[in-house]
Amino acid sequence: MDVTTILLNLLDPSLLATILICTLYGSLVGALPGLSATMAVALLVPFTFFMQPVQAITAIVATTSTAIFAGDISGALLRIPGTPASAAYVDDSATLAHGGQARTVLFTSLFTGSMGGVLGVLVLAFFTPYLARFATSFSSYEMFWLAALGLSCAVFVANATPAKTVASLFIGLAISSVGIDVAVGIPRFTFGFYDLYDGVDFISGMIGFFALAELFRSLRLESGRQGVALPIMMEPLGQALRGAAREVFGRWKNILRSSAFGVFIGMLPGAGADVAAWVSYAVSRRMSKTPERFGKGHFEGLVDGGASNNAAIAGAWTPALVFGIPGDSVTAIAIGVLMMKGMAPGPDIFQRSGEIVYTLFGAFALSNVLMVLTGGVAIMLASQLLRLPKSALMPLILALSLIGGYAVTGSSFSIWIILVLGLLGYFMVLVEIPVGPAILGIVLGKVLEQNFMTSMIKSEGHFAAFFSRDVSLVLGIITLIVWAGCLFRITRTILAARASETQGIPT
Repeated sequence: MDVTTILLNLLDPSLLATILICTLYGSLVGALPGLSATMAVALLVPFTFFMQPVQAITAIVATTSTAIFAGDISGALLRIPGTPASAAYVDDSATLAHGGQARTVLFTSLFTGSMGGVLGVLVLAFFTPYLARFATSFSSYEMFWLAALGLSCAVFVANATPAKTVASLFIGLAISSVGIDVAVGIPRFTFGFYDLYDGVDFISGMIGFFALAELFRSLRLESGRQGVALPIMMEPLGQALRGAAREVFGRWKNILRSSAFGVFIGMLPGAGADVAAWVSYAVSRRMSKTPERFGKGHFEGLVDGGASNNAAIAGAWTPALVFGIPGDSVTAIAIGVLMMKGMAPGPDIFQRSGEIVYTLFGAFALSNVLMVLTGGVAIMLASQLLRLPKSALMPLILALSLIGGYAVTGSSFSIWIILVLGLLGYFMVLVEIPVGPAILGIVLGKVLEQNFMTSMIKSEGHFAAFFSRDVSLVLGIITLIVWAGCLFRITRTILAARASETQGIPT
């Protein structure tokens, strides 16, 4: 490996221009409600036909890194997370933003995302072969326990009673069961609609539960007051930068811990940044000295989630490069681009194309650094967006949300799904059922079912096989301990409620 050649490749003007343009593009697309990082990358693919291999993959990496961060912009300012990963801490970011710290919140997300991305790239560059070997040792048993553990985190991260949190989680799991049964191939809950055979896409679910539900709630609150601007006060830029720097450097241990979680979870096929953010947020809450502040406007969960998001992006490239196994939907697209450019992923990719791969790692790190500049531009532009009157802003958000849902599937049926889930989400908001766990259920429901059915078929129905491997045994025990903790928390809540009712009865 020639370090000088790699540095010269990174300093190539065309590569630097690609990184700068794509980080800005990812920031702007990711900040728009309903438009995801995957969609931004998919729209970029036709342009990669005319690029060199390193330039093409660098464009995908730069776009993804900034689009994942930019999902926090709409989450904080509009309470509409741009990505499912942002949904883990949207209550904290939106509460802080509406409390007069909008720019501080956004710059904190930007700095932690950039740092998490750089740390993730360092791990990717130095430990890729070892991490990939460990990640691919995961069978369906380990993936089942990992999905179950991720779902269990919902009980700890939601700022609601355990009963309402579990209810929301099961709503999400019920929605994820729509479509073709993974074991026997029979349609379930499709009601004769062929468009439901593939199930409900989690992007449509996120748009419906968050975007539409928030629009309905806002219209109800602002009824009769059209043209009034959204009640968010923007603090001065200098004050925001100082506040964000104080939060980031004061929580460097959180950033290191969550970046490690992000890389590890991101390298597991099918997990990605979504699961990493939820797990990191849950761990942060359990280890925090002030867990009661989570969900009510606390920077600690925001720092952990933001760092984990971008670190998971780097982790997802581990199985993609070494084994050709996509860690998430973005790396699935990237593998196709790699093969189109004659760079087939595989264990010997470092021998065949080592110089190109390490140039890619350098471009990955450079993208996360330049993201601070382009992300700052996106934050300032988004701040100006809020000066629009609500009568103009709300229809714009509705249009972007519906367009985003349509673009995912290419079917107008997705618009009806978004509307139905929007009404369901609005009803949940009215009865104070959190919508975050429902999104987690939609994202992980299929992963849980698929790996459970695969494992049961392999073991011929013997559940003991779920504990037959070393890693699955450890994950299984941890998950059962978490379940026991959830049951204890629910039981304690019920007993406390009954005790208060008994004390309130006159004797």
